[in-house]
Amino acid sequence: MNRSGPLLTLLAGLLVGLFMLSLNATTGEKPTSASVKPSPSTKASPSTAPAQTSAPPSPSPSRTAAPEGVYTGRTDDDSSAVAITVRDDKAIAYVCDGHNIESWLQGDVKDDGSLRLTGKGGASLDGKVKGTKEIRGTATVGSGSYAFTIGKAKKSSGLYRANSTVAGAKIEGGWIVLPDGEQVGILKRDGKPSPAPTIDPETGAVTVDGQQLTARPVTP
Repeated sequence: MNRSGPLLTLLAGLLVGLFMLSLNATTGEKPTSASVKPSPSTKASPSTAPAQTSAPPSPSPSRTAAPEGVYTGRTDDDSSAVAITVRDDKAIAYVCDGHNIESWLQGDVKDDGSLRLTGKGGASLDGKVKGTKEIRGTATVGSGSYAFTIGKAKKSSGLYRANSTVAGAKIEGGWIVLPDGEQVGILKRDGKPSPAPTIDPETGAVTVDGQQLTARPVTP
């Protein structure tokens, strides 16, 4: 019985197998029946940063500065009068006892309604708006300290000042017209103080040594 046939068939099969292995090694293909697909979870997705929200703007500080106008009144000890006129966040004050003590002061009104005014000779005034029609504070003039509470003036009251020359003398006058019509002021002739003559609050007219002058309302 001739056995060479099966041997040749087996040998031919081995040669074909070796040829296929050599071919796969050359092409880099793996002998698999299906290609592996990447998992959907491995796909790159564009990064999405959380949306940034801007912080709300800080609220503006509440403004309680003194309403514009003139505030007049007497000190707590009733020894002197005080007037403060406010305009555009500026203030001018006049403290006067009607005899020989007086001081003009000026400064700023802050947003919280406080004011710090200064004058000649170290004079100062510290005040604070209370409500909308009142200023409380303390004025220091010379060696005296005067607490006060003054209200917003009506048309009949206010603060006035006059500067002129009469008979060769330099005239400087200051007047506070209080709500009840009382006037407190000092008139200086070449720096010498004396009680000021009465003015007309409607016109500011005043007579000094026979000459008519005009006292004008004071504003910052």
